[in-house]
Amino acid sequence: MDPALLREREQFKKRALSNPAVEKRQAASDSHKRKKPRVDKEGSSGTKHGAESSNGSFNIKTSSGYKFGCLAKIVNYMKTRHQNGDTHCLTLEEILDETKLLDIGMKQKHWLMTEALVNNPKIDVRDGTYGFKPKYNLKDKKALLRLLDKHDQLGLGGVLLDDVEEGLPNSAKAIKALGDQIIFVTKPDKRKILFYNDKHCQFKVDEEFQKLWRSVPVDSIDEEKIDEYLKKQGISSMQETGPKKVLPVQKRKNKGGQRKRHFKTHNNHLAGVLEDYSEGVPAKK
Repeated sequence: MDPALLREREQFKKRALSNPAVEKRQAASDSHKRKKPRVDKEGSSGTKHGAESSNGSFNIKTSSGYKFGCLAKIVNYMKTRHQNGDTHCLTLEEILDETKLLDIGMKQKHWLMTEALVNNPKIDVRDGTYGFKPKYNLKDKKALLRLLDKHDQLGLGGVLLDDVEEGLPNSAKAIKALGDQIIFVTKPDKRKILFYNDKHCQFKVDEEFQKLWRSVPVDSIDEEKIDEYLKKQGISSMQETGPKKVLPVQKRKNKGGQRKRHFKTHNNHLAGVLEDYSEGVPAKK
């Protein structure tokens, strides 16, 4: 073998032994390459989330719940300020400023101005301004007393305390000032009703008459039995004073049976020729 080639071979071995191995570096580079797709995935998911949020799917301020929440807050605020005596109307900008809703967008403002506040039964719209509209618009205690008196004269009954508190500013003071001119009645559902106390109708009833009235038990007697008792005593009931009900005439049903149906018969000219096989084929003789 050529000695020059042998020398080159020995020099190559020495260089190979002197140089460090690079296998570990390749493993590190491989792991680095594997980590890169994860970073890309996270970045891509982040961009997707940003795109979805920019489209409005995750934006709270553009959701319907946020809009109606703002509307409820405005209506409750207008009611509270009306109850405190602030009955003058406000512009939308003033309402948003006082309710601290300045961060809503133009779409929400347009929705409030054109749909929500205009169509709300508790909001009164006047020349671009808004106020609270209660069921009974009462200015003072005299207006409340006139309302209760009117209901009493027309037989409309009382007025709910909730409606009075909603429409009368500082209602607690006004009700307290009226004193015994108002009667409170509590319903089974614990809601209170106000009635007008007409003192002209107050009179004393004899105690003997009260005892006689209370001694007659009528809880276990129905209206028909009370009617019969009044007739025996020669007293006509209120039902007989009104127009009598005309009972509808009932149609009489035919007692006779149903009419027999006649069917057409065919092949009468073959009456003696045809045989009846309904009970089977007759045996051959």
